[in-house]
Amino acid sequence: MYEVIAFDADDTLWHSEDGFRRTEETFVQLIEPHAAEGIDLMAALTAFERKNLGVYGYGVKAFTLSMVEAAISITRERVPPSVIAQIVELGRSLLLEPVRLLDDVPEVLEAVGRNYRVVLITKGDLIHQTRKVTTSGIEHHFEHVEIVLEKDVETYARVLRDLRVAPDRFCMVGNSVKSDILPVLALGGSAVHVPYHLLWELEQVDHSHDHDVIELPHLRDLPGWLAVTDG
Repeated sequence: MYEVIAFDADDTLWHSEDGFRRTEETFVQLIEPHAAEGIDLMAALTAFERKNLGVYGYGVKAFTLSMVEAAISITRERVPPSVIAQIVELGRSLLLEPVRLLDDVPEVLEAVGRNYRVVLITKGDLIHQTRKVTTSGIEHHFEHVEIVLEKDVETYARVLRDLRVAPDRFCMVGNSVKSDILPVLALGGSAVHVPYHLLWELEQVDHSHDHDVIELPHLRDLPGWLAVTDG
């Protein structure tokens, strides 16, 4: 039934969101002494990220710009320049953080690649995502790597045309129902949700959708699921 199995990258193949969470916690510690009491600093930062999404897009650089803007706004421009410098350094540290693969990833890619074309579809900053792919040690498993600005129906349709594969011969694997599952199902493809223990607020989805979502507890369960489903 399937010809192409596509994988998301961040929090599907390697850790990502935990680094953002640690940085958010440090951001709160840096800004709290300069902010008025009663402000939910995490919620304020998320609001700036949401506002800037259409301009900055996804990734560490966009996140860092939103942190800087939030720091200035929340403190009514009283944040010291030294704190802004620390925020910029937090972003730089995230960009330079080495790739940390999730358990069983190389083995799963090897097993899936014996029977299917394997591709990677990830969104975010082109330079940073490319660096993560090329330093991950698993790039050789992918026939094709696609780094996109957004994961929506139109984007997946374009990628499938480029891959010369029909939607019903395509299966996407990822940790975000919003980005990896629902757009593919809407296109007529298949998708498998493999949850990560953390999920960015802007990737949360309303569960009132009409699609039945297939979920596996671990990525290592994917080859067995494919053998049963597509055998």
